[in-house]
Amino acid sequence: MTVRTHIDGTWEPRPAARWEDAFLGGNGRHGAMVYGDPVDDRVVVNHHTLVRPNGSEHLRPPELADRLDQLQSDLLAGDTTAAERFGAGRPLVWVQPFHPAFQTRIRPTPDSSSGSDGGEPPAGYRRTVDFTTGEITAVCEGRRSQVFVSRADDVIVQYVTGPGLAVDLTLDHALPGAPPRLAIGRSTVLTPGGGRLSLRVGYPDSELAYTGVTVLRADGGRVSVAGEGIRVEGARSLLLLTRVRRHTGGLDLAAECAALPQDDYPTLLARHRALHRPAFQRASLSLDADPAERALPGSELVRRPGSPALLERLFAAGRYHLFSSSGVLPPRLTGLWTGDWDTAWSGAFTTNANLNLQIASASAAALPEVSEAHASLVYGQLADWRDNARALFGARGIVAPSHTDGESGHTRHYQRAYPLHLWTAGADWLLEPLIEHAETSGATDPRLVDALHEVALFYEDFLTRTTPDGTVAIVPSYSPENRPANASWGTVNATMDIAAARHALTASADRSPTAPASARRRELAARLPDYRVNEDGALAEWAWPGLEETYDHRHLSHLYPVWPLDAVNPYDTPELAAAAHRALELRGSENDSAHGHLHHALIAARLRDGMRVSAALDAVLAGDFFHDSLMSAHYPSRNVYNADAAHALPAVVIESLVQSTPGRLVLLPAPPAGCPSGELRGVRTRFGAGLDLRWNSDGTATAVLHPTRDARIDVRTGDGHTFTDTSAGTPPAPLELTAGVDRALDLRWR
Repeated sequence: MTVRTHIDGTWEPRPAARWEDAFLGGNGRHGAMVYGDPVDDRVVVNHHTLVRPNGSEHLRPPELADRLDQLQSDLLAGDTTAAERFGAGRPLVWVQPFHPAFQTRIRPTPDSSSGSDGGEPPAGYRRTVDFTTGEITAVCEGRRSQVFVSRADDVIVQYVTGPGLAVDLTLDHALPGAPPRLAIGRSTVLTPGGGRLSLRVGYPDSELAYTGVTVLRADGGRVSVAGEGIRVEGARSLLLLTRVRRHTGGLDLAAECAALPQDDYPTLLARHRALHRPAFQRASLSLDADPAERALPGSELVRRPGSPALLERLFAAGRYHLFSSSGVLPPRLTGLWTGDWDTAWSGAFTTNANLNLQIASASAAALPEVSEAHASLVYGQLADWRDNARALFGARGIVAPSHTDGESGHTRHYQRAYPLHLWTAGADWLLEPLIEHAETSGATDPRLVDALHEVALFYEDFLTRTTPDGTVAIVPSYSPENRPANASWGTVNATMDIAAARHALTASADRSPTAPASARRRELAARLPDYRVNEDGALAEWAWPGLEETYDHRHLSHLYPVWPLDAVNPYDTPELAAAAHRALELRGSENDSAHGHLHHALIAARLRDGMRVSAALDAVLAGDFFHDSLMSAHYPSRNVYNADAAHALPAVVIESLVQSTPGRLVLLPAPPAGCPSGELRGVRTRFGAGLDLRWNSDGTATAVLHPTRDARIDVRTGDGHTFTDTSAGTPPAPLELTAGVDRALDLRWR
């Protein structure tokens, strides 16, 4: 058997025993979790729209605006617990939880040989996932199972071949955590050369349901009904097509099945591959790793945290999983996958940190599909965000929630320790990735301009209180999910809120410079308070006198001006950058959550601290965060299935090697330790150029820019690097780029 040594896939020598280790496929709508067990060939079926009704879908934000004026007065007067009364008495209600649909199961008939005793896998067993095609394959003893989720036909495709297949096929809804009162309906219909299975699942106390259909086509053999499924005996191959739909009322099963494609497996795969492969191959990372380590199965490679081969594979896997889970919506906390109905934090979108971290590489890593999925979530909920602004704050404009199930954007998280209804920075925070996408692509969506206008409207109405020195006070204010050491969670002038307000007002003014509101918004932004440097020399989390820091916390919300805004950086604001760096030095990791470590790394990269980037990466790589599937966990020791680390890691790698703004390029700002040479290809910049970077162990590096539009940029390097011969002169003199004309920049490491 040929051993794969390339870095665009992973493999295992045995089937998955846990759903967390199942290999993953997805098209941004349907998801598949593939165990690859020839004795019990299971594929867990997921769909982005499957959220279980729990009553929260009917909740609207409470009418609290009439209490806002008193709350503001109390907080400004020094009542540090006043915000606890704003929304008090309301129960904590989680959004509708994400859940799996069912699993398809193909098992040998009782009188056939299973080929395994349930211990060691059969001879020659191997399961693989090819990131370039999305095809998941398991082979052993002449049997082969191939699965992919089609981007072209929106269907899960499974193809099983082998001599004289004798199997039973069923759709199994009984996955862990399934509610006891689900209404289950089944049907089985035989067709010429195959059959059709359907499974309807009704939610308790709801008119909503979802239905899955699987169409079977057998090549040869005999097909019959067996119990709740279909039996196939003596077939040469089986082709299964599975699709899920969430709905109310009935569903025309015949029409659903007729709508499925009629092509054979190679044709279906070719049509899908034409969409998947070019997207995945737009960007790549090579760290010149040892070919022998590249050939290791993922379960062995993750036990070598210092191996460049591990970082290569996780970079590729992260892009693959991020792309696969983004379509109708961006990735959830679990991406697009779960094998359990009891998903942590409802398997929702946590918007105050996790979602933005997961999609942080979308623009730079050349995955505009991810940004477009994020846009679908944001623009699809603006009406609900308007309700939040009006009901809670009596304001025009929009306020985003901290949690959403993908359907409702209403705020419903009321809790003393996590008063997430007080968070007003969310709309700006969630729109920032779309600004980055617009700058990278060179095309601004009119919906983005309109949404930024609505954020600015909110701040015009909300920022009505001033301090004796004439600056605007942001009150109430909240820094997710932290609190001052000497006050309650709702306070005044959280640094993230200051940064969001200033950015939103100026971003709106920049995009409508001749509008009558433009000057007014710039003036309001200028009256916002300055960031505060505390007695430790650190950028303070609250720019309000007397509030003390709580340093040991997983969130780094107050460093929003550093990443992603770049409003505080070593080039334009060196003193504030030094204070931000001091804040990063003092920050603890609290409960070792993966998103905290990688958020730390992203900020450290912006501040040119390669040692901190490497330390944060090491904490994740050595912390046993990755399952055999190369999907990650929220905590060390693979505790709580969660996509934060898997999806955010490519962004950390890119930021450590290349950073860009519309007017600046930074090369090798914070290269990760242990990677003396390598190549990063296909990165997209925010000034409209593609970039390929090669760095070598002899201390030289070359960056080649491929401009798609004219640009004039400032070029910088991280500490310890200098420019040598370039056709553009010696940076940091501005570099002139012309569309279609490549430019090479040569560097030497001191």
